[in-house]
Amino acid sequence: MKHIQKRVLVTGGAGFLGSHLCDRLIKEGTDVICLDNFFTGTKDNIRHLLGNPNFELIRHDLTQPVFIEVDEIYNLACPASPIHYQYNPVKTIKTSVMGSIHMLGLAKRVKAKILQASTSEVYGDPTTHPQREDYWGNVNCIGIRSCYDEGKRCAETLFFDYHRQNNVNIRVVRIFNTYGPRMHPNDGRVVSNFIVQALSNKDITVFGDGRQTRSFCYVDDLLDGMIRMMNGPDDFTGPVNLGNPGEFTILELAETIIRLTGSKSRVIFSPLPQDDPMQRQPDISLAKDRLGWEPKIKLENGLRMTIDYFRDIL
Repeated sequence: MKHIQKRVLVTGGAGFLGSHLCDRLIKEGTDVICLDNFFTGTKDNIRHLLGNPNFELIRHDLTQPVFIEVDEIYNLACPASPIHYQYNPVKTIKTSVMGSIHMLGLAKRVKAKILQASTSEVYGDPTTHPQREDYWGNVNCIGIRSCYDEGKRCAETLFFDYHRQNNVNIRVVRIFNTYGPRMHPNDGRVVSNFIVQALSNKDITVFGDGRQTRSFCYVDDLLDGMIRMMNGPDDFTGPVNLGNPGEFTILELAETIIRLTGSKSRVIFSPLPQDDPMQRQPDISLAKDRLGWEPKIKLENGLRMTIDYFRDIL
């Protein structure tokens, strides 16, 4: 009997995370359909896959429905850095909300498993530390970040309502700060910002006093968690935190990057943007317990690989 290949749709497949996911799925012998409107994704991220018989690219905007036959859907489409999602906030919330409605409708019709790439931003500026999945968050619903935060929160609502009402097979992962090769050089995220500034020997801009904390997960570790979640038991819908619990201040990150690049950059301080969270650290005990997952790549090792990538493209 002929082996039937699994067909997987990756929305936002030409983006930073999506392109790495496409690579990983193709390596596993999966038939991958990458869907992207290239708002923040780029063809350069997937150019090496274009000749692959198991890879298909569709240029499409998720705010419009799409009709295809697939077995699994990874819903990653949405600008994820403040510069990108604040550039067109209405478009950002449409992508999260209407995109989820269209993908859940597709999953319902073709009986596909669907995974939502949610975000630690659903916790807002948290009043509990570290953040567990049962924490409801502290989000300003009319702030400049809310197009992303509330868009992703509403997407989670839709996923659980489609699951309860229509029995759609869902999984929801909440992704904490992820970094690695193929990050956009000017997406305004802290790791790419600092590396680009350090490699150009420019002043490194730290917002506030640099004592706010973040947890940084290398892209390969994150993908392991996502794929485990997709392949895990159907009764485990999540939401589940995926991120690295190692907590660093922004100042520590800047100093580490200056050291690893051998840069002559100085650190300068700028006012903190509106609603910027002071602390962000995942409690990953649920992921450890249910998925047997935890990150393995140390921050310095991941930063070295990311710095090498930026050296090449700059």
